[in-house]
Amino acid sequence: MSKQGVLAITMGDPAGIGPEIIARAFREAPADLEGCVVAGDVATLRRAAQCVAPDGVAMPVLELQELAGSLPLPPRCIPVLQKCELPAPVPYGQVNGLAGKAAADCIVWAARAALSGEIAAMVTAPIHKEALAAAGGRFALFPGHTELLQAEAAAFLGQPLSALPVRMMLANDELKTVLVSIHLSLRQAIEAITQDSVLQTLRITHQAVRGRTGGQPRIAVAGLNPHAGEGGLFGREEMDIIAPAIAAARELGMDVSGPLSPDTVFMRARRGEFDVVVAMYHDQGLIPVKYLGVEQGVNVTLGLPLVRSSPDHGTAFDIAGTGKADASSLIAAIRMARKLAA
Repeated sequence: MSKQGVLAITMGDPAGIGPEIIARAFREAPADLEGCVVAGDVATLRRAAQCVAPDGVAMPVLELQELAGSLPLPPRCIPVLQKCELPAPVPYGQVNGLAGKAAADCIVWAARAALSGEIAAMVTAPIHKEALAAAGGRFALFPGHTELLQAEAAAFLGQPLSALPVRMMLANDELKTVLVSIHLSLRQAIEAITQDSVLQTLRITHQAVRGRTGGQPRIAVAGLNPHAGEGGLFGREEMDIIAPAIAAARELGMDVSGPLSPDTVFMRARRGEFDVVVAMYHDQGLIPVKYLGVEQGVNVTLGLPLVRSSPDHGTAFDIAGTGKADASSLIAAIRMARKLAA
């Protein structure tokens, strides 16, 4: 296992299902997890391995001292790099500032390792945004993974945040959607829709997403208002903001259609008319993908100088510690990261 081929999986919030789905993935899909290491807390991963052991015999957790250039690992074990400080595993299902900081410390390590070329890609298990805020310090400034990774990448490149725009893409085998705005209130998200932000999203999408035939993607743009404004009857954002951005994208050679009615554009993309849909705000784009099933959904951050993917579900505090969590979305995220890093 060379450094350049390693995928680092961050453990996520230790009070949630992240450690469990990681342990389950190593147990259920060892071929997909070959070459993966976990950035996390050894004791937390050992608890998780016991939690998902169907016969009561947990997979061994091997603590790595460093990310070695070549490391023969015994079969069917979970290799963990201790990249955070926890005095003991935290209680399941509770918002905890220590858990938030531990999760964030693992993310920061993996991001810096990916940026410096020590690892090929990072896959992030879910974090809890309240716990991240409760961690305090600089971590309280970030509403989620995307913004924290953007800040780390900008600092690494010596650039301001404005010079490194990023976007969230949710994808499964049937549908891909990219968001103009991410973690904002609905009121703020509407205010964030400008000609520049829409055009920037189209540029990032065009550069990052391949069409089904390997060429440039066919991008559909969802309107903001019902029926894409119905010619101004239900709002003018489509006419005054979104359509001019689409026209500018077409002048740059992009294959862009819209603005299209939000209540039908995702069905059309699923039928194969488009390769990806650009949605105006978080729930508009994520609800269709998640409705198709969180088991295979993958979250990918576009625009970063590193590869990052994650499951498209949250920490699931209500079932944490029960061993019921499904690892399918994490395994899909690992496969996606390998594909993107190739």
